[in-house]
Formats: sequence, C-alpha cells, structure tokens
Amino acid sequence: MMSASETATLLLNGWGYNWYRAENRLRADDLLIRAKLSELLGLARAHLAALEAGYRRVHLPPPTREQPFPDRAAVAHVQALTRAGEAIGAVETSIRNAPVPEMDRVWQAHRDEGRLLRELVARDSALVETVARFHDWVVAARAEDAEDAQFAERVRAGLPVIMAALAARRDAVDRVN
Repeated sequence: MMSASETATLLLNGWGYNWYRAENRLRADDLLIRAKLSELLGLARAHLAALEAGYRRVHLPPPTREQPFPDRAAVAHVQALTRAGEAIGAVETSIRNAPVPEMDRVWQAHRDEGRLLRELVARDSALVETVARFHDWVVAARAEDAEDAQFAERVRAGLPVIMAALAARRDAVDRVN
C-alpha cells in the first residue's frame, strides 16, 4: 500500500511526466509561441483572401453576352493572389508542424534536452518579430495595394526569411536526433 505522499507524488508526476520540470515548461512555451506565429500568419492570409475577393468583385464581373470571357490580366492577377495566399498557408503549416524532440526517457539520459528546448524557444522568439512585421505589412494593405500587379510577388518575397529560420530550427533538432 502506498502512502499519501507517494500517491500525491505519483499523481503529480503523472507516471513519469512532471509538469513542473523546466524542459516541460520550455516545451509548452515553444508550442505557445508557434501557435501565436501560426495565428498571425492565418490572419495575414485571411486579409489577403479578403483583398482577393474584393479584386474579383471589381475586375471579374459575371459574363455577359458582350463580354463572355473574363479579362486575362485580371484572371492572372487573381491567380497570383491565390498562390500568395497558399504560400502563406504553407509557411503557417510548417510553423505548426515544426519538429521538437520527442518526450523519450531513454533519450533524456543521453542528450541535453533542456539546452535544445531553450535554443528552440530562442529561435521561435526571434521569429516573432519577423512574422509580426510580415503580418502588419499584409494587414495594412488596402484594396488599392492589391490592384498593383507586383503586390502578390511582394507578399511571397517576405516568406523566404521565415522559411530560412524554420530550416535552421529543423537543423538544430536534427543535430540532436
């Protein structure tokens, strides 16, 4: 029979999972930061979709007898805006699915998980400013900005910096695994 303190310790540790260990707090912080980054990119993508919808309403009216086919330039522009939104969505997915070290008792004995998690949190925290700047720029765009033929390309040009930071983060995890 277990004593009350042993039972309490077992409940708090969750059969080996201690919520109060620094590594677990770092893992939760990393997950929270990445969720917020994904949320910011999701908002930027939603704003871009709203700009695209507004552009469609103005430049791609329903076909008529006089104008049965849409303007090719307008269709190309809408497709470019769509691809830019898809690119933002791909980056958002990459952030959400960024690798973290697995919670494995065997590996914990052989690697410094705390150091890696601190590095990942630092990398993700550094990415916050870049993503926030990108989000603010996209959300500040007005319908007139979306009229510019190069707007979609400028949106896509902001994403490689974020992807490079994610690649460096992935390499840090791969070094340990």
